[in-house]
Amino acid sequence: MPFFFSPQVKGMSAQNSRDFELSSLTALSPLDGRYWGKVKELAPYMSEYGLIYFRVLVEIKWLLKLSEIPEVVEVPRFSDEARSFLQELIDGFNLDDAQEIKNIERVTNHDVKAVEYFLKKKCQSQPEVAKVLEFFHFACTSEDINNLAHALMLKESMDEVILPAMDKVISAIAIMAENNAHIPMLSRTHGQPASPTTLGKEMAVFAVRLSRERNKISQVEIMGKFAGAVGNYNAHLSAYPSINWSGVAEEFTKSLGLNFNGYVTQIESHDYMAELFDSITRFNTILIDFDRDIWGYISLGYFKQITKAGEIGSSTMPHKVNPIDFENSEGNLGKANAGLSFLGEKLPISRWQRDLTDSTVLRNMGEGLGHSLLAYKSALQGIAKLQVNETRLNADLNQSWEVLAEPIQTVMRRFGVPEPYEKLKELTRGRAVSEESMREFIERLELPTEGKIRLVKMTPHSYIGAAAELARNVNTAISLGNRMKVL
Repeated sequence: MPFFFSPQVKGMSAQNSRDFELSSLTALSPLDGRYWGKVKELAPYMSEYGLIYFRVLVEIKWLLKLSEIPEVVEVPRFSDEARSFLQELIDGFNLDDAQEIKNIERVTNHDVKAVEYFLKKKCQSQPEVAKVLEFFHFACTSEDINNLAHALMLKESMDEVILPAMDKVISAIAIMAENNAHIPMLSRTHGQPASPTTLGKEMAVFAVRLSRERNKISQVEIMGKFAGAVGNYNAHLSAYPSINWSGVAEEFTKSLGLNFNGYVTQIESHDYMAELFDSITRFNTILIDFDRDIWGYISLGYFKQITKAGEIGSSTMPHKVNPIDFENSEGNLGKANAGLSFLGEKLPISRWQRDLTDSTVLRNMGEGLGHSLLAYKSALQGIAKLQVNETRLNADLNQSWEVLAEPIQTVMRRFGVPEPYEKLKELTRGRAVSEESMREFIERLELPTEGKIRLVKMTPHSYIGAAAELARNVNTAISLGNRMKVL
C-alpha cells in the first residue's frame, strides 16, 4: 500500500531538498543550536577548528624539536627570526587558516596530510624553514599528531572550562551549606520522617562529595605517545640509528604539558581517557543526586523559587513555577553520562596495532563535555533562584514529634530503663504523636533529673546533633580533601 504525504509534509520535503546552511535552527545537535550560547566556550578546544589548531601546533613544535637535536644536522637550529615566524603561525592561527586546511583535505581526503601541506605552503616564504619543509611530519604516523592534539584538546577544555565550572557548582553548594547551617529540617529516610538535620548540613554533604570527585578528575594524567607507526620508532631509527628516540619523544611530549606513554601501538591506548570520562561521570552522577533532592525539597515547599517577570511555567496553568533548571541539569547530566560512558568503554579497545573505530568516536568528546557544562550552568541558575521557606520547614518539624523517639530510647538505655526501644515503639509506631503525649511519656520515666530535663527541653527543632557544626565547617572539609590529594 503506497504511503501518501500530506500537503504539509510534501512542502517540508521540498524544503529539505535544499541545502541548509548551518544555524541555530538547522543544527542537528542542540548544543550547536538552542544551547550554543551556554557551551560555546568549549568550541575553541572541542570543535573541528580546535582539532585542526592543535594538529598545527604539534607539527610545528615537532619541527622545532628536531632543530634542537644535534644529530639531525639536516635541520639546523633555527634563528630567533625563524622561531618567531613558526610561533606566529600558531599564535595567529584563525578560522580562515582552518578553512584553508579543510579545502586541502577535500583534495587529499586525509585530514592530517592536509595540515602538513598547509604548513609547507605557509613556510615557503621563510628562508630557513623553506629549506627543511620535508621535515614537517618527519617519522610521524598521523596518530602521533592526532593523539597529542586530542590530549591537548582535553587538557585545555578541562583546565579552562570544565574544572572552573565544577568549582563554581561546588562553591555555590558550599555557600548554601554555610548560609543555612543553622536551619533545622526534617530528614526523610525511605521517604518517611526521620531524625532532624539542618538544611545546610545536607548541602554540605553534596559539596564535599563533589569536591572529592573533582579532585580525582584533576589528578588524571593526560597522556601522549610519539613513537611512530606501531610504537617502536621504526622510521626514526632507520634514518638516525644513533639517536635515543624514546628519550626525544618523552621530552617532546612533556614539553607540551602532557604525560608520556612509552608502551603503545600505533595509537595511545586511551586508558587515561576512560579514567577521565569515568571520573566526570561520577561527578555528574552526584550532581544528579543533588538535582533530584533539590527538586524534592521544592516539591515539599522547603524552597521557593524567585520568579522572573514575563516567564511562563505552564502553557495552561498560570500559577506554575516549575523547577526547570534542575530538571534541565538532570536531563543533560544523563545525556552526558551516556556519551562519556560509551567513550570510556569503547576507546581502550582497538584491534591489533590499531583500527580506525576510535577516530570517529573521538570526534564526539565535545558532546559529553558540552552536555556536562550545560548541566552545571543550569544547576547554578537554579541555585540562584532558591529561597528557603523556613515556615514550611518549621511546620513539618512541628508535626513530627515522633522523631524524638530515638533520643529518648537512647537516654533510657544509658540509664538502664528496661525495654526502651519496645516502649517507644509502642508509643510512636504508626501513631500520631503530639508534643503533649511525648512530654507525658518522658515525665513518667524513672530517669535522673538531669537526663529528664534534657529530654523535656528537646524539640524536633533542637534535635539536630552536630549538623550545624558540620555545615559551618564545609569549606574546611573541602580544603582538607584538596590537601590530602596533593600529599
